[in-house]
Amino acid sequence: MAAFKNEKNNTWYVQFRYKDWKGVQQQKFKRGFATKREALEWERQFLMQKRSDVNMSFESFYDLYEKDVRPRLKENTWRSKENIITTKILPYFGKRKLSEISAKDVIDWQNEIRMQKDKRGKLYTLNYLKTVHNQLSAMFNHAVKYYDLGLNPAAKAGNMGREERKEMLFWTLDEYKRFAEAVMDKPLSYYAFEMLYWCGLREGELLALTPKDFDFKAKTVTINKSYQRIDKRDVITSPKTPKSNRTITMPQRLCDEMQDYLKMLYRPEENDRIFPITKHFLKHEMERGSKIAGVKRIRIHDIRHSHVSLLIEMGFSALAIADRVGHESIDITYRYAHLFPSKQIEMADKLDIEMNGEEDKRDVG
Repeated sequence: MAAFKNEKNNTWYVQFRYKDWKGVQQQKFKRGFATKREALEWERQFLMQKRSDVNMSFESFYDLYEKDVRPRLKENTWRSKENIITTKILPYFGKRKLSEISAKDVIDWQNEIRMQKDKRGKLYTLNYLKTVHNQLSAMFNHAVKYYDLGLNPAAKAGNMGREERKEMLFWTLDEYKRFAEAVMDKPLSYYAFEMLYWCGLREGELLALTPKDFDFKAKTVTINKSYQRIDKRDVITSPKTPKSNRTITMPQRLCDEMQDYLKMLYRPEENDRIFPITKHFLKHEMERGSKIAGVKRIRIHDIRHSHVSLLIEMGFSALAIADRVGHESIDITYRYAHLFPSKQIEMADKLDIEMNGEEDKRDVG
């Protein structure tokens, strides 16, 4: 290892050869270091990365982690991970050797994170703390699986938070109808909320809809993409999960309404977004309509809960509902168990009949 001084600007640079992952000899050149020590340290970290040496620094491992993981994720998913890593993990572990981070180090880090506060000056929620810890643990798992790290110290330390179930709010059918009437003065808002309520769509699914997604003869709408606004750019991605790809049959009245709405638009192309609005706009309209209608304020996503609760009230099974809203049936059963009518009495009555039937058979014998 050697570093060289650039006499013109009094900085240092490194120039060396290494073998890439194909075994081909490559040359690396990097300049602009303030000191010889910085230049040599950069070369050392670079070569350890190439050898997948777990004695590399945690921030060097993060560069590898990003290259491995980022291409597999949606942009908005990676952004969320990146924010946690750069603000909550790298400032503490960045300069430490990956192989030397212990469970005790993780516990010390947890205690420090617990004392930090958010932008509102409040301590982080247990749910957020759990998310932050899970990200650190995921990085160590990656190092164990692909870079031969001995163990995951974050798993050994244990989590520092827990999942907090938010109160599940929803509108009754009467409440939704009152709300819908309140936003009728803005057709775009009205038809957007009609799709959300009567089809149980997610926000991103709604905002990605195009004329091509509708088949009015079959009375269906196909969900195969999602909309996100990232860095002032419109980004269309695949839906949240593979199960989210689905075709929903619409009520006839909703079919008629959407045909009327599409006629209002100025010659939309088949792949144009029919709701060219943002989530912020929907939230604003939600608040406006709720206030006018005099109904409780709920989140946009709670309209999806409202759709599910309506279907449960109508007597549909968890499997049928899951297929419609793009969930696994076990998720519907778990999340909405308190809404399904209890079958205990009916079960006991039918078991009673079976028991009495067996006794009748023995008496006859």
